[in-house]
Amino acid sequence: MIPNQHFHKKWAGGASGHARGPLHIVSWFDQAPKKKVRRLKRSAKQAAIAPRPTGGALRPVVHCPTIKYNSKVRLGRGFSLEELKKAGIPAKFAKTIGICVDKRRVNKSEEAMAVNVARLAEYKAKLILFPKKGAAKKGPIADSSKEECAGAAQFQGVVMPLTKPEVEYPMMKVTEEMRAVNQRSTMRLAFIEKKIKGTRLRMKKEKEAAKDKK
Repeated sequence: MIPNQHFHKKWAGGASGHARGPLHIVSWFDQAPKKKVRRLKRSAKQAAIAPRPTGGALRPVVHCPTIKYNSKVRLGRGFSLEELKKAGIPAKFAKTIGICVDKRRVNKSEEAMAVNVARLAEYKAKLILFPKKGAAKKGPIADSSKEECAGAAQFQGVVMPLTKPEVEYPMMKVTEEMRAVNQRSTMRLAFIEKKIKGTRLRMKKEKEAAKDKK
C-alpha cells in the first residue's frame, strides 16, 4: 500500500524554493572530499607564508563600544600611532614584521595604552626576525642570528591571544560563632523590618493623634 503523501515541495527550486517543474534535489555526497580539499588548502597557505604565524598579524586589546559592552575586551583592528611611538616601533616598519596598524584609532585612556605598549614589548622580545639578504642588520628591531633562525618554528594559531585573568578570592575559616548565626533569618528579618518601617511610623502617628484628641 502506498500512502497518499503529498510531496509538493520542489527542493532547491528557484530563489525561494517554490519554483514549479521537476524536483531540483541538491546532493552533498562530496562532503568528505571537500573537507580534505579545505585541509590541503590550509596546509598550502601555511607553507606559503612560513615562517610567519598562521593566525595572522599581532592585534591590540581594545574595549567594546557603548556603555553596555565597554567592560569587555577583544582584539582590535590595529595599534594606534601613539602606541607604536611609545613602544619604539615606526608605523611603516611595524607592518613588515607582523603588527597591524590603525591610523584612525585614538587612545582615550592611559591604562588601555599601557596594556598595548606592554603587548608590543612582549612581542618584540619573542620575535625572531629573519634577515632579507646577507648578514643581519640593525634597525628598530635587529635581525636575529643564524642560530635563532635555524631553530625557529612556525607559530600555529592566533598571535598572543586574549587570556582571562585568574581572580583570587580571599578565603577564611568558618568559626563556631558564624555557624551559630542563621544568616538567612537575619537577612529576612532585616528585609521585613525595612518593608514595614513606614507602616509602623504611620500607626505610631495615628496613636499619638488619637491620644491628643482625648
